[in-house]
Amino acid sequence: TLFRSVSGIGQLDYAFIAEETGKCFFSPEVFNCQPPDTGNMEVLHLYGTEKQKKQWLEPLLEGKINSCFCMTEPDVASSDATSMKCSIVRSGDSYIVNGKKWWSSGAGTANCKIAVVLGRTGNASSSRHKQHSMILVPMETPGVELVRSLKVYGYEDARHGGHFEVHFNNVQVPSSNIILGEGRGFEIAQGRLGPGRIHHCMRTIGLAEQALQIMCERAGQRETFGKKLYEHEVVAHWIAENRIAIEQARLLTLKAAKSIDRDRKS
Repeated sequence: TLFRSVSGIGQLDYAFIAEETGKCFFSPEVFNCQPPDTGNMEVLHLYGTEKQKKQWLEPLLEGKINSCFCMTEPDVASSDATSMKCSIVRSGDSYIVNGKKWWSSGAGTANCKIAVVLGRTGNASSSRHKQHSMILVPMETPGVELVRSLKVYGYEDARHGGHFEVHFNNVQVPSSNIILGEGRGFEIAQGRLGPGRIHHCMRTIGLAEQALQIMCERAGQRETFGKKLYEHEVVAHWIAENRIAIEQARLLTLKAAKSIDRDRKS
């Protein structure tokens, strides 16, 4: 994996780091491990050509640029990666990209220079898992339109570039920008999203640990009916239940991370 080859650690090792960075909302950016950049780095490391790595992976690793990942679409159930309708059509030495994407995290940051786009290249007769491809689209390419920033629970997450609706209108890029080859998009998506889920889970577990710590501190400071809050049985149960839930989530996520490391070694 990217982490093992660059830093000497795998998904399991990195999971513990992700948990710690999850305790502070800006710490992933401090260490250049913020989504979606980490996932896009892995895509380029695992599946990119040497030219693609030189042009895009190296500046991402150095923190000189940011990126976005354009998969989810407004018109289809995007939890199924094979349902995407965005088209990637070969035209001589180029590909023409047309389609609508949304929830493209990080697309709004001024330093976002490259988009990894999932789209359809195969025809209906192809295997459903061989109809899609991933392609690199520089954000300054004519036809790339940032339509609007989407809100999550009323917030725009503008600090890290937000979650944008992005339209691709007859966007032309060189054929060398295709990643791994036509029809390999679903394969790449699974390779990217698996580790990405580990990272998200462990960052969330780190945040949960911080919340539990605050809860315990409050329970030890506040008094009601002549007792500290933690001395009330119901509060003690709440603390115990939260501790159990966090431990369960951590162990399950670490098991998944270990499985990814084992499978990639084999």
